[in-house]
Amino acid sequence: YALPGDNGGWCNPPRQHLDMAPPSFYRLAQRVAGIIPVQFRRVPCQRAGGVRLCLQGNYYWLLVYVMNVAGGGDVGDLAVKRAGDPDCNYLHATHNWGITYQVFGALGNAQGLVVRMTSYSSPQQTVVVDDAIPAGWTTGLCYQGSNNFY
Repeated sequence: YALPGDNGGWCNPPRQHLDMAPPSFYRLAQRVAGIIPVQFRRVPCQRAGGVRLCLQGNYYWLLVYVMNVAGGGDVGDLAVKRAGDPDCNYLHATHNWGITYQVFGALGNAQGLVVRMTSYSSPQQTVVVDDAIPAGWTTGLCYQGSNNFY
């Protein structure tokens, strides 16, 4: 972030970048190529089943891995709240890295969790997954809901 967003650093915002495994990169360029311009476009993907949510963390910090997202495959915003609690507001998750979002707050596992996701691309879609994470949930496991972006 300390470098300029032009040609000063390949990962600095607002520049987009694409990380590739060396065998893939070497098919496109030589090892000494450095930064190479790449054109890309999003391609909608079809997925079977609903959004898959894998959980890590502890009582005060929840890390949510979002997988099996159809459509453009992008999640721009994520929020979590306890299921069945009308007085409970959504806790906004911050983007951690890649497909991971982190929530700071004591959610407990006595109740299930409701996850609200909004796509990043236009037109934006919001999906509420209220049937994936049941009461008694635990970190280290993945849960799948019936909803998905289309």
